[in-house]
Amino acid sequence: MGYDFLDVAATDSVMAAQRANGSRELWERPGRDRRSAAFTAAEAAFIAARDSFYMASVSETGWPYVQHRGGPAGFLKVLDATTLAFADFRGNRQYISLGNVAGNDRVALILMDYPNRARLKIYAHIEVRELAGDPELAAKLALPGYRGRPERAFVLHLTAFDWNCPQHMTPRFTEAEIAAATEPMRARLAALEAENGALREQLAAPLDTKSSKLRTIL
Repeated sequence: MGYDFLDVAATDSVMAAQRANGSRELWERPGRDRRSAAFTAAEAAFIAARDSFYMASVSETGWPYVQHRGGPAGFLKVLDATTLAFADFRGNRQYISLGNVAGNDRVALILMDYPNRARLKIYAHIEVRELAGDPELAAKLALPGYRGRPERAFVLHLTAFDWNCPQHMTPRFTEAEIAAATEPMRARLAALEAENGALREQLAAPLDTKSSKLRTIL
């Protein structure tokens, strides 16, 4: 198969499930090849616009752990076509992901764009780096003005990525996105309120002043 993401994901058990549900031939059909071992400009732009993602790791006992990561848009950096990195900010100090990746460096990421109903899935090997020992990386991951305290860096080496179809994704919007979308309406309301205020002043003014001002308006 020339489908990089499914080459990783399609284990014997997964392929058995695909056969049982009638989809195995779909993925083996000629023309279904999809190379995704390097990010293109489209993925780089999508990643740069994200302010959060979900990352899954696996413990020594085999239990998966999914963690939400958030920060300013673009905190997940594309260093090159096969490398991502982000600062590991101090949180609740459970360090579950940090411990998991010490034993198994495989992780899976899901990046969501809820307004546009788009989803990017990533398989990668993750590497932990101390920021004090890598000032160049620390500078690339710096987020001036952000309150988060970075404890270390996570560097992700891409294995494969895939895009999902938009089915079953409910559009959701951030406060900033809602504010931008409603700005024309709020501006129009402000203008109408100002106009109404001016008309109220006209009505409250003495009759001779009203006539003069109404003539000015008309």
